[in-house]
Amino acid sequence: MKTVLFSKKAQTNPELSALWAELRHAQGELSLAYRQFDQAVDPELVESCVYHISAVKARCNYLIRAIKEHSPEALAAVRLEKEAAWT
Repeated sequence: MKTVLFSKKAQTNPELSALWAELRHAQGELSLAYRQFDQAVDPELVESCVYHISAVKARCNYLIRAIKEHSPEALAAVRLEKEAAWT
């Protein structure tokens, strides 16, 4: 049986689609920031990576809240893939 995460209304909402696209982009940026942190050796670069990770996580959290506000049924769909999950 096929699971449908979005209603047709959610799929046709361009603002919601833009939020989802921006969230996917931010998740990729977060993944990159973590990889850069793992490779940084200079203390100043480590500090810079920590700030960058913090900023991208804040943007992701904002986007998730905005998606939830625009589409209550998207609440279940906001469960992100394991690689995009963060704490």
